[in-house]
Amino acid sequence: MVALQLVLGLICLAVTAVAVVMVVRTVRRMVRSIRLGQPDPNRKGPFGTRFSNMLKEVLGHTRMLKWSHVGVAHWFVMLGFGGLSLSVLVAYGEVFHAPFEIPWLGSFGPWNLIVEILGVTTILGGIWLSAIRQLNHPRRAGRVSRFAGSNFWQAYFVEAVVVLEGVGIMGLRSFKVSSDLFHAPVWSAPVSFALGSILPASAFAVSLFAAFKILSAMIWVIVIASNITMGVAWHRFTAFFNIYFKRDPERTALGALKPMMSNGAPIDFEEAEPDSDTFGAGQVEDFSWKGWLDFTTCTECGRCQSQCPAWNTAKPLSPKMLITSLRDHAYAKAPYLLEGGKKNPMTGEEAGITGDDADERLGKIDALALAESEKPLVGGPEEAGIIDPEVLWACTSCGACVEQCPVDIEHVDHIVDMRRYQVMIESNFPTELGGMFKNLENKGNPWGQNNKDRLAWAKDLDFEVPVFDGELEEDVEYLFWVGCAGAFEDRAKKTTQAVAELLHIAGVKYTVLGPDEGCTGDPARRAGNEFLFQTLAEQNVETLNSVFENREPGKRKIVATCAHCFNSLANEYGQLGGNYEVVHHTQLLNRLVREKRLVPVAPVTEDVTYHDPCYIGRHNKVYEPPRDLVNASGASFREMPRHADRAMCCGAGGARMWMEERTGKRINLDRVDEALGTASSKVATGCPFCKVMLTDGMTTRQNEQVASENVEVVDVAQLLLQSVKRGTDGDGSGGDGAQDSDGVAASAESSG
Repeated sequence: MVALQLVLGLICLAVTAVAVVMVVRTVRRMVRSIRLGQPDPNRKGPFGTRFSNMLKEVLGHTRMLKWSHVGVAHWFVMLGFGGLSLSVLVAYGEVFHAPFEIPWLGSFGPWNLIVEILGVTTILGGIWLSAIRQLNHPRRAGRVSRFAGSNFWQAYFVEAVVVLEGVGIMGLRSFKVSSDLFHAPVWSAPVSFALGSILPASAFAVSLFAAFKILSAMIWVIVIASNITMGVAWHRFTAFFNIYFKRDPERTALGALKPMMSNGAPIDFEEAEPDSDTFGAGQVEDFSWKGWLDFTTCTECGRCQSQCPAWNTAKPLSPKMLITSLRDHAYAKAPYLLEGGKKNPMTGEEAGITGDDADERLGKIDALALAESEKPLVGGPEEAGIIDPEVLWACTSCGACVEQCPVDIEHVDHIVDMRRYQVMIESNFPTELGGMFKNLENKGNPWGQNNKDRLAWAKDLDFEVPVFDGELEEDVEYLFWVGCAGAFEDRAKKTTQAVAELLHIAGVKYTVLGPDEGCTGDPARRAGNEFLFQTLAEQNVETLNSVFENREPGKRKIVATCAHCFNSLANEYGQLGGNYEVVHHTQLLNRLVREKRLVPVAPVTEDVTYHDPCYIGRHNKVYEPPRDLVNASGASFREMPRHADRAMCCGAGGARMWMEERTGKRINLDRVDEALGTASSKVATGCPFCKVMLTDGMTTRQNEQVASENVEVVDVAQLLLQSVKRGTDGDGSGGDGAQDSDGVAASAESSG
């Protein structure tokens, strides 16, 4: 027996040595490859905030538990992987000498109870996760499966090793019990004692299971060391870093887009040089090192894919497969880049490895890496591109992928970076965007309307809308940012009028800019035209800073009805020196209701469902105020199945408002069908883009006789005004809230 144990032990040590050498080499290669990315100095601090958030997300599994039963199983598997590592170290002693244990710890009851729990739950968790993968396999669910496009053998291998590790620890402990080598109390290892009571005494079996634990773990290490792109395994190590270095340590990478960076600094277009500066991402090395870390960390879990409106309507975009395609390309090309290779982005000629010995140096690089270097980052099948243009332009920038990702991958930033290069360097973008860009350049709005007509919406109101005349009066509390849609789009004008009327009724002092207002630049930026965005935004920042010139920061207040304007003003203008306190109109109106400056006294006796605009909801976490207002109006509220952080996009974001959908089902129709399923007579929202898309979808369904003609799409402000105005009898005051207020006004107060 001693000889067999010696042989087993030596085999384990030999395999361990091979595994350690291999994994060290792979980690060094991985780190060197990630460092090929562009610098990004904004990821460094503050340490305390980043570290505590990382611990919260990892140990608390805050993002994984968005899918509760999967999150619980994964939590136990994660703890088992880390917690049982010490037991694997102990196994090196047990394989040579079965009674081996760490002094004191080996018989310590609480420690053994932890190991017992982790051993059992690791087995159960691994089996559960494998069962979920089987039940949701693409052969059963097809495209609906979030695992469509994932690598199955890698996932099953990882899950199998998880289960085997659990079996190894429980088998070893049970044979130790049967051989009277286990000295912990019975309460700390009930399963092991139960199994040990029916197993024969065998010291060799203890050593055999110890070897089983070691070899299964080391084979796992050897396999992942041989597969640097095996994200389903490598995320166990890289996820800590990816979460720590997320763009904003206190929230997901939503709201503002990442500024366009070059050489680690926001690009200055006045001094930028196309030959030396990076304009977006035209090659994989143009992504930041955090982008490379994102690619490395993807677990292929498919949560992003399951929530993506493009994928769910049969478009070619899968956020998961986009990231894995970039990952595979990055690591396939890395050997060429590590040798100093670089292609001239304009000509495609070699610009990095040059000189008399260029051929010799190129000859030493792996042929597959050289072939990978020839592929364009964005290109159709005929060009062998890594990302198909249809994939790139299908994104609505809704942020569902970023919101759901358990390891904080920043999909939207990467997509927009690729769009930036295509627009600004290649001039290669959907033809419909050309008209929008021209309208923004020439007219200052995507509709191409004359700026002098920005106040046309106010003509039908029975009170005067205050317009900024060069000096902001002291009692003016808010600048009302109307937005291009609110000024020019007929359906959005009704929202603008409703908000203006509600502010008037509540006695809120506000002013509008009228012709001095310009497009915030959101559609230009999401479409990749960063230069046009900055041009428009800088003009607006100059205007706004002059308006608020004598106001201290806390009193520079803006209220916006457009979700996209709201997001740009609140989150992105600070990048250009425009810092304001921005609220969405649903937030302000909800506060006015709670303060009883607006008192809904005539209930809206209809069933209403609410559509969450992506740029209010996911991007800015404004979920409750619009719902509070629906309830305050007295309407019977019905929630759609996909709502709040899992709400379905309307299809207008990411500049797709101005692009045609030629593939699959129209996104707005998919959302309208869901709204119709609630049997509501009204669909409320809080964004003019959403209102346009949903109204168009509702009209289509009505023409097809799928929906009844009385299903109306309204803004939440219109719904509230319907309740408030009917109670005021048009006297311009909010009333005292006495009549019919027990149900409506009281519920509005409590909903705050």
